[in-house]
Amino acid sequence: MTLFGYDQGVFGGVIVTQDFLDTLGLAGPRHTGTVGTVTALYDVGCFFGAVAAFSIGERLGRKKSILVGTTVMSIGAILQISAYSTGQMIVGRIVAGLGNGLNTATAPVWQAETSKAAWRGKLVVIEMILNIAGFSLSNWITYGFSYANGPIAWRFPLAFQFVFIFVLFGTVPWLPESPRWLMAHGKIDEAEKILADLEATTVDDPYVITESKEIQWAVEYEKSHAVSWWNLVRGKTGQAGTCTVRRLLLGAGTQAMQQLSGINVTSYYLPTVLIQSVGLDEKLARLLAACNSVSYLAFSLIGIPNVEKWGRRKLMMYAAAGQGFCYLFITVLLRYSEKPDYAAKKEVASASVAFFFLYYVFFGIGWQGVPWLYPTEINSLSMRTKGAAIGTASNWAFNYMGTPLQRRQSVGIFETDEETVVEITPIGIQSLQWKFYIIWTVFNLAFVPVVYFLYPETSQRSLEDIDRLFRDDQSILIFRNKDAIASGRPAAYVEHHEREMRRNSSVVSANPAAVQERLKAMAKANEEGGYSHNEKV
Repeated sequence: MTLFGYDQGVFGGVIVTQDFLDTLGLAGPRHTGTVGTVTALYDVGCFFGAVAAFSIGERLGRKKSILVGTTVMSIGAILQISAYSTGQMIVGRIVAGLGNGLNTATAPVWQAETSKAAWRGKLVVIEMILNIAGFSLSNWITYGFSYANGPIAWRFPLAFQFVFIFVLFGTVPWLPESPRWLMAHGKIDEAEKILADLEATTVDDPYVITESKEIQWAVEYEKSHAVSWWNLVRGKTGQAGTCTVRRLLLGAGTQAMQQLSGINVTSYYLPTVLIQSVGLDEKLARLLAACNSVSYLAFSLIGIPNVEKWGRRKLMMYAAAGQGFCYLFITVLLRYSEKPDYAAKKEVASASVAFFFLYYVFFGIGWQGVPWLYPTEINSLSMRTKGAAIGTASNWAFNYMGTPLQRRQSVGIFETDEETVVEITPIGIQSLQWKFYIIWTVFNLAFVPVVYFLYPETSQRSLEDIDRLFRDDQSILIFRNKDAIASGRPAAYVEHHEREMRRNSSVVSANPAAVQERLKAMAKANEEGGYSHNEKV
């Protein structure tokens, strides 16, 4: 995720480097549109990479998918670093996006499927914090190299991403595969060994046996109630009983709401606001933007202990409310800063900057991590990879909508023509001015009731608990169901799990010889190169 954040942020500093523009023949106002196109095509690559995870993720598994995605990103990075023409840079951007889209659709799923329920949210939030760290690092590196002359000013920042690529190649092969993916593909013994290792116990532990049986039961249930993609497209889910389409939409909805919260408006245009509204020079504006990324990173740490304590619903609702009020104050302050006869124009413009910074605080705590976590939790096992891929694809699709194709960050001038009709951000700022921020105010405040009425809580639940919720209660409006909205794990789920553990504990006690014989067989099979058959206690 650090690679994701770095790769996402580094190009914004590259395209305002004069040597980059001269080398690729993109200097001058008439090439502004081409520069924006090169930038935005990365999001297109990410979209198709996420879509590719539909089939690749289930076929190869989580580990191999990450390695394939990282390899593709490496090829894209090399093409960009060595580029001397616009065409090569475009190809490099698209290829890098393909790899990043595959990784971002796979990593949260892998993390969720190998984590304890109590740690699942925290670990995915930590992933997103590492994403912010990469983004912040890219801001500082491009800011520092803005003082350098020649090709190093932009080729070195692009090449620096190989530090993270080498880390991935050196560590991913040693990490465990998802036990849920293994069971879905019939590799029961290997999956149970990983479950035991994750819990620092043995495969005959009642907890491991209970987890294994619940996962196997969920796998079989989903296979018998599976819905084909063709039927999903046509809206025909039959009597699936697992609310497949609804769960897909809930997961993708969090990603869409993340982009519609206005994060890319502030990410792209904070330097421009500082230059145009406050009157700062370019270097100081870029420095403050880099400082803001550090503040963003610091406040995101608040989400680690509270994503499980407060739950996903409360984090999304509180953060959306905070973001909405920030944009409300930004709207009002910029309104007065643009009034020709207002005496304190500079002062109110400066005050608006504080609310841009505060917006990042709320976003970092709530909406940075939860939208990446939620699709991996809310979707059923058979649809988890597809659901995460759809969510990630929707994120990149809405991200592309807000990507400015006609921008010059260095001077804050926006030019629009017929080629930019699909890009809302530059047109909105140019034509609507302060009124443009009303859009994001309304969106953020609207997210509060959407989450309250429609989104069930997933914190402190096992992934099988969530399957059980949708089997037992298929009502769309979930706010009346106390088990669906409780921040902690509902007592009914805890009691069910404890009954299963007691039952499995008695099974183990009644037949210890069979358990020992099975352990020896598994150890022997492991020494000979892996598990070749599936045995059950």
